Amino acid sequence: MNERIATARSFLFVPGHRPDRFAKAEASGADVVVLDLEDAVGAGHKAAARGHVHDWLAARHPAVVRINAPGTPWFEDDVAAVGAAAAVMVPKAEDAAGLAEVARLLPAGTGLVPLLETAAGIVGAGAVCAVPGVVRAAFGSVDLAAQLGVDHTSHTALRYARSAVVVAAAVTGRPAPIDGVTTALDDSAALDADLAEAVTLGFSAKLCLHPRQIAAVNRGFSPSEEDLRWARAILAASGDGSVSVHEGQMIDRPVVLRAQRLLARAGEHQQISGGD
Repeated sequence: MNERIATARSFLFVPGHRPDRFAKAEASGADVVVLDLEDAVGAGHKAAARGHVHDWLAARHPAVVRINAPGTPWFEDDVAAVGAAAAVMVPKAEDAAGLAEVARLLPAGTGLVPLLETAAGIVGAGAVCAVPGVVRAAFGSVDLAAQLGVDHTSHTALRYARSAVVVAAAVTGRPAPIDGVTTALDDSAALDADLAEAVTLGFSAKLCLHPRQIAAVNRGFSPSEEDLRWARAILAASGDGSVSVHEGQMIDRPVVLRAQRLLARAGEHQQISGGD
């Protein structure tokens, strides 16, 4: 299950207090469903949401669960309710010790998806990503922008933070991280622009707020036919691994590795649905 999370392109949030949407989310085409106990659920619905999520997991529906952050009134009850989750998304992840304590409270083997969405989280991203049990990091653009006092839709304002998360994932050997949400649900141009920025900076997945975003996100993080043709040609021309030239381009080990990753991505994506 952790491998699927590591290679997924699309992560679809579903409010935990809306069990009528759980099956629809599972059938939406999203690679991973994220049952949300945090931002999407008001204080008066937290207990009901926790019960719905617990029942869904108990029925062996695989999912990631976003719990409420440590220090909130709901954290301990959330942790107690999500024992069957494939992984837990931890909001406001800021330091290694705090995330390691969350891991200690969860059943052994539960994956961690730290959500880096504060200034402290960005500064400490390397240490957070290095915590044992971290499957993949995610970037929280909206909360971070609010803290910094910038527009969450601005690529320029958040480019440093996004790049910091990508570098932290790479230096700790984690998969390329998950980009934040696009809040403009009916603006396909905005979604496409966000996807282009994410791909350029090195993300390989995205958090989604609505099923209508899934197709574009899956397409945006999948290698194009042109990319795959290039990768196959590079590997064919690389021969015994020595430096060579193909159509005027020098082929050395980094170029070969990029070609191999593109071809691997084309075959790795599987939807999490109905069993391990």
